[in-house]
Amino acid sequence: MELTGWVKNYDWGRRGINSAVAQLAMANDPDFRLNEEEPYAEMWMGTHVCGVSVVKETGETLDRVLKQDLSYLFKVLSINKALSIQVHPNKCEAERLHKERPEIYKDPNHKPELAIALTPFLALVGFQPASDIRDYIDEFQPLSKLIGAEAVDKLHESPDGQSVKLCYEKLMKTEESEIAKCISEIAKDYQKELKSNDLLEVFTKINKDFPGDVGVLSLFFLNLIRLQPGQAIYLGANEIHAYLDGDCVECMACSDNVIRAGLTPKYKDVDQLLNSVIFDSAENERKTFIPYRIDEQVQVYIPPVSDFAVINVNIDHSLESYKLAIQAFGSILIVLKGSRTLKLKTKDGNKAIVVTRGSIVYIPVEAAPEIEFAQAEDCDEDFSGYIATSNYFRVP
Repeated sequence: MELTGWVKNYDWGRRGINSAVAQLAMANDPDFRLNEEEPYAEMWMGTHVCGVSVVKETGETLDRVLKQDLSYLFKVLSINKALSIQVHPNKCEAERLHKERPEIYKDPNHKPELAIALTPFLALVGFQPASDIRDYIDEFQPLSKLIGAEAVDKLHESPDGQSVKLCYEKLMKTEESEIAKCISEIAKDYQKELKSNDLLEVFTKINKDFPGDVGVLSLFFLNLIRLQPGQAIYLGANEIHAYLDGDCVECMACSDNVIRAGLTPKYKDVDQLLNSVIFDSAENERKTFIPYRIDEQVQVYIPPVSDFAVINVNIDHSLESYKLAIQAFGSILIVLKGSRTLKLKTKDGNKAIVVTRGSIVYIPVEAAPEIEFAQAEDCDEDFSGYIATSNYFRVP
């Protein structure tokens, strides 16, 4: 089944043709009309009620055809402006929050997620080592004064998760006017220090997009991760993060639950974020998620959850055919480059579909144990695509 993705026009998306989402939407849907002034932030692929995919041939939604929800939600993101400082709840928290405040927390599911860079990609992920946070607070005196001597002294005495928590809670609960004053002083008097720590460009851009927002000061607490295409980050429940810039493929459990606390005009649930977030620290090098390579054509991103995994397929244009072994789980393919004839079994028999950039295809359970990517006519471009599926690679 060829699908049409659901495009989201959030304000943080890249505008017009500069958006990878817009480019893929144009290639995917002949009825899509581009507006150069419009932001195109996300394309959703799956069965989530807030953005269900549509079967091209019949116009039916995918959830109605399958008569069930997929365990994952697949997306492409194109980011021009920082997303919120956020965490995603674990399963128990999600159930409770959905029951208490269903207007904010839309479903009862957890939301671990995996982001794979398509372009150079910038994100804040998890807390830095406590000693690094201590050094930043010492170097940027307006921040030290804002947090206060008691919390800063604790961080010096015992640089660990508990003292980081004390400092970050103090920061997040400070009056907005004091936060804005601190940011203004750093922007004015600490240009040299920002530059020497490779933070000047990011600090300036975030402060321009969200003037005086507490999320700007999170730069001194969280790991700044710079990914190159193909590199990935995995975000488990309660891990604090914010995507800042770039394009990525993202896969997650089928949920849209977000606990926000900065860099957003949306509702900020600061108390819930502070109650949920994990304050463990780690070096930023440990935040990159390494895929498992099956062969020269395929690598798989295998997170520590059963909800999803992502298969990356890259086939040289000279290769006549490639057969990919799969198991009997419904999967979704999006093509980013090149062209191939996808050959697979369905309940109605064998099918062959020519897929090109922007093609989105639901691969049914009947396709197992393998699908074939055969050469398409007159295509001398290498093929690249991503497949979201249930995580049958994970050893229980």
